[in-house]
Amino acid sequence: MRLHIIGSSSAGNCYLFTDNEGHTLIVECGVRFEIIKRALDFDMSRVVGICVTHEHGDHSKGVAGAVGAGLDIWATAGTLRAFGFHSYRFNPMKIGIVHHIGPFAVIAFDTHHNTTEPCGFLIRHPEMGTTLFLTDTTYTDYRFDGLTNILIEANYSQDIIDTTLADKKFLRDRVINDHMSVETCISTLQANDLRKVNNIVLIHLSDRNSDARQFQTMIEKATCKTVTVATAGLIINNFNSHPF
Repeated sequence: MRLHIIGSSSAGNCYLFTDNEGHTLIVECGVRFEIIKRALDFDMSRVVGICVTHEHGDHSKGVAGAVGAGLDIWATAGTLRAFGFHSYRFNPMKIGIVHHIGPFAVIAFDTHHNTTEPCGFLIRHPEMGTTLFLTDTTYTDYRFDGLTNILIEANYSQDIIDTTLADKKFLRDRVINDHMSVETCISTLQANDLRKVNNIVLIHLSDRNSDARQFQTMIEKATCKTVTVATAGLIINNFNSHPF
């Protein structure tokens, strides 16, 4: 399995999971669809679907273009309504139910964000095992069994935000009430069984309220796992169920 990160920030989020047969599942569609098409070499015939966590533009701005290109969109019913238009390409996801999207099996679970019906995903595929995708949430109510790879938000540090937004209470509270701190990220990871986990990818870091190198070091020390900070254009070729 190959993970190709198109974007992972407030400017836009998009992640491509491509198996050895060339089937691609796109998670988040928060960049202009032209950018996604270029990443796919303008061949969308192997895209099995697009999963979107919620309706905010940095996660969904490319949805209309994707629908126009004939791609299926998977999201909760609340998120699909919040897009503001209708399409037969929309596929509502029920929380806790397995949805088969090509060779991928995806389960949506509820998260805590200021949108209509936000969710995270458990994504299963024989090549990569079970991947947790968790972003734009203050915390999660769940523990997850059998994880082999994790993409998880580490948006800000409490220490950093107390300095950068000390005189901007509204903005500070908005970040804290909508996103996961690196401190909560660590406690979330430590609450789960990480023995089979090969990759931890930190996503959606704030440009202003994070420190990528510091966050990577903190989580490596806390988990003793391979930790990567998501950046636009990054490709991880061994996003598999086993290290080699």
